Amino acid sequence: MSNGRTANRCMGLIVVVEKPFTPTKKEADELIELAKTRDKLLTVYQNRRWDADFVTASKLIKDGSLGRVVEFETHFDRHRPELNIKKAWKGKDIPGGGSIYDLGTHLIDQAVHLFGLPNEITGFITAQREINTENYEDSFTVLLHYDRLLVTAKSGVISPEENQLRFWIRGEKGSFKKYHLDPQEDQLQAGVKLDDALYGCEPSDRHGVLTTFAGGKFSSQTVRPEPPTYREFYRSFAKALSGQGPVPVDPADSGTVIRLVELAKESSKKRATLPVSKI
Repeated sequence: MSNGRTANRCMGLIVVVEKPFTPTKKEADELIELAKTRDKLLTVYQNRRWDADFVTASKLIKDGSLGRVVEFETHFDRHRPELNIKKAWKGKDIPGGGSIYDLGTHLIDQAVHLFGLPNEITGFITAQREINTENYEDSFTVLLHYDRLLVTAKSGVISPEENQLRFWIRGEKGSFKKYHLDPQEDQLQAGVKLDDALYGCEPSDRHGVLTTFAGGKFSSQTVRPEPPTYREFYRSFAKALSGQGPVPVDPADSGTVIRLVELAKESSKKRATLPVSKI
């Protein structure tokens, strides 16, 4: 059963939906309308808005450190040529399944949260694993076309790199390059508590590098991330519960992401760049 259908059954309650929100934009709209009709709070756990690397990259863009950004690459690559049998459910071709729903909803959400809706979208969705009996789409590259800005959201399972690229952002004044994923998910799986002093921290050798160009010279420095963590989602949600603010993630935002996923899949099937009309 999809996250959206489970949420639908719970709409007499206050609901936090795991991403992907729903398999289709139509289902997302119906769920949002149902929450409004029943006057219930509804939000989506787009936790990677609070990834240390994303918050740091966002800050560098917003404070002008990079100048006008022309290219923004966001990656979630791994080298997993064989499907993990413990997660075999992730290898099944089901509604709302596939890597673009699993990981693309994170990467696309981050891009839209930062830059807004693109003008056009191009999708390349495929299966990189040689053994793939379920025809599971395990990899994708999605191009979001803006005015004088190209966003690349990419995830692959055949990426034999010791250090996987996470972000590569290029602007007129500088660039930011970051390897390795945010540590919070791995820490939580290892039993680290949210209130642990080391939660959300990463080794200094994993910090991103900011390279700037001024006076005809290049200069590089590491950037220490000091953003909020996933705790901010729950803090914001607690405030929303007491009527002191909005939910941490507007479900309409997640509905927009699902529509972009649908367009990316359509683009890949048609082998064409598609316009993104008002969503």
